[in-house]
Amino acid sequence: MRARWLIQTGADRAIVIFGGWAVGARPFAHLTGGQDVLFVDDYSALDADLPDLSVYGHVSLLAWSFGVASYAHWQVGRVDPFAQKVAVNGTLHPVSRSKGIPPVAMRKTAETLSPSAFALFQRRVFGKVMPEMPIDVPARRAELDAIETRGDAPRTAFDKCLISTQDKIFPPANQARVWEGLPVQQIDAPHAPFDQFQTWEALLS
Repeated sequence: MRARWLIQTGADRAIVIFGGWAVGARPFAHLTGGQDVLFVDDYSALDADLPDLSVYGHVSLLAWSFGVASYAHWQVGRVDPFAQKVAVNGTLHPVSRSKGIPPVAMRKTAETLSPSAFALFQRRVFGKVMPEMPIDVPARRAELDAIETRGDAPRTAFDKCLISTQDKIFPPANQARVWEGLPVQQIDAPHAPFDQFQTWEALLS
């Protein structure tokens, strides 16, 4: 697991993003607001700690895709620094026929991973052709294997769950099944829905 500041200005509020697999922080680059923003990804291992967040008056969590289950695993045994938690297009069951990504799809992604397959994956994530992005195939395959081996995450309370009706990665029906009874917002968007928001406040509220 690795964490890096995207914005660090000494603000009173902060957002921590547990991002998705392999696409980095670029889905969030256009979002504006007065918060400091810390980005986390690479879930090959979850033994790293975050920077000290106690200096902030309010800290929000945005967990997206595999970041949802990875965050929930990471939080076990640690002090919870988050006043607000939002889950986007992910579940606590990263690989599951009825509650996450179907196992056959997960295995196919890992076993056939290549630069060209990654380009097709990005098209499914973003709903459009994306600029070419390099990928470390062995490292990202190892990350997928680690996520699958780690399995279901502990039950974790989220304040809001956003589900994209056009999600081609985590089936929307599987997400709805997991988050039943929690505040859910549906949005007509692909797996990465962030282009439909301009500010952090709009996304998190």
